[in-house]
Amino acid sequence: MPLSRRRFLATTAAAALAPGCSRKRARWTGSIVGGAHASGHRLRKSNGFPAPARIEAVETVIIGGGIAGLTAAHRLRKSGREFVLLELEHGPGGSSASGENAVSAYPWGAHYVPLPNAESTEVLALLEEFGVITGHDGAGLPIYDETVLCADPMERLFSKGRWHEGLTPQVGLTAEDRRQYDSFFAQMETWRATRGTDGRRAFAIPVDLSSRDPAFTSLDAMNMRALLDARGWTSAPLRWYVDYCCRDDFGAGIEHVSAWAGVHYFASRDGSAANASREAVLTWPEGNGWLARRLAESSGERIRSGAVAWNVEHDERGLRVDYFDTARQESVRLEAAVAICAAPRFVAQRIIRDLPPVPVEYSPWMVANLTLDTLPSGDGAPLAWDNVIEQSESLGYVAATHQSLRPVHRETVLTHYWPLDREPPRAARERALSRSYEDWCELIVNDLERVHRGITDHIRHFDVWLWGHGMVRPVPGFIWGNARARLAQPHGPIVFAHSELSGISIFEEAATRGADAAASALAHLTA
Repeated sequence: MPLSRRRFLATTAAAALAPGCSRKRARWTGSIVGGAHASGHRLRKSNGFPAPARIEAVETVIIGGGIAGLTAAHRLRKSGREFVLLELEHGPGGSSASGENAVSAYPWGAHYVPLPNAESTEVLALLEEFGVITGHDGAGLPIYDETVLCADPMERLFSKGRWHEGLTPQVGLTAEDRRQYDSFFAQMETWRATRGTDGRRAFAIPVDLSSRDPAFTSLDAMNMRALLDARGWTSAPLRWYVDYCCRDDFGAGIEHVSAWAGVHYFASRDGSAANASREAVLTWPEGNGWLARRLAESSGERIRSGAVAWNVEHDERGLRVDYFDTARQESVRLEAAVAICAAPRFVAQRIIRDLPPVPVEYSPWMVANLTLDTLPSGDGAPLAWDNVIEQSESLGYVAATHQSLRPVHRETVLTHYWPLDREPPRAARERALSRSYEDWCELIVNDLERVHRGITDHIRHFDVWLWGHGMVRPVPGFIWGNARARLAQPHGPIVFAHSELSGISIFEEAATRGADAAASALAHLTA
């Protein structure tokens, strides 16, 4: 439901009355720390940057330092090719960015990778290279580093006044609720094992390995809510859970994402391991920032941060990439043979000359990291890695210290996730940017005070990051329509690499797109 002005004012007024929130504001430090909106928004101006002050020659330019761009760079380095990677933010990582303080490292976005499927060959190779996979058993199953497998307890849900293990609501269920639970999850298991008439898995990772059988792709024409209606899955607890899962993975609920994407969330994963169950995930205190750093280390000084690519053009004279160095306050021209654009399409559309437009929707997010001087308390199941609040507009929080090897923690960092999906994306972005740091503190503290009375008194530092275009939103018709196919088409000597090309923003898709783009660039260079 859109957040009306009246409802917004009522929410913030209630937050202001949360115990101690306004009075205790001086007890913590912090600010809105990202993203680099000012630099990014300069791209909206046709003449917002000075002419290039100097020219450099380089073989390949990579635009964007998220997982796709970093994977492309990693592949090029291993092939012995020269390149420069341009990243708008102060450091690479994209939505896998992370931070660190005296208490813990912590994520600013993506914070885990499920066990990769066998077909996710690029990801499996990276995990083995980085030591996450330490070997294989006699059956060939990967053995994962035990310190990277998410420790117990993994998940809990605040429901009916208490914390309960797991994320599916279990308290107060009727017999009909339980019947629908069984029906829903049985159908997801059936689809997980099903292959189409083309012999492909119905729902695979990477997405492009999925079956093109219309029996499955037709689900992309409806939203997830319509599928739930059609199947008679009307249970309120079940619908809340499915909506939560869609908001968690896509930044939007069942009314806004395609049924194919919604089913893919549940039916695509069949990763296996010698020392973990299929439901296990890989995680680190800094989330996927650990993987981003490993990828970035191989590129070293080839990465230029605070570099705003603002003009990319090619003609008979060659390919030119102009970028603005925010530290030196000057523009630089790179003359290259090929470019990999690993930035999202809304950025590419503004910087690449004569690039055909393709409509793409993005979900805005807010992520906050709160440093506490004590672990949060609460009735019921103990503190877990992922802690979700039923019926909250947020997705709850992840405890960054959960994976720490220290035996006892008195302090912790909570990473609080909030998809801004209660109104259209553009309106949500504008509202998010108009809110002050204090506004965000009020909203987040109010959410946490519901389940941790008095937590305000224990906050010592509180930072906020706004992701205006946090991830691609797989609206109905996008994944199996022609828009996604058009995103992947090269533009002269410019190839594209971003998870949005898959329609789903997960690590496996971004890494695969980066590797594919590097292969295309290498083919162009050796042609």
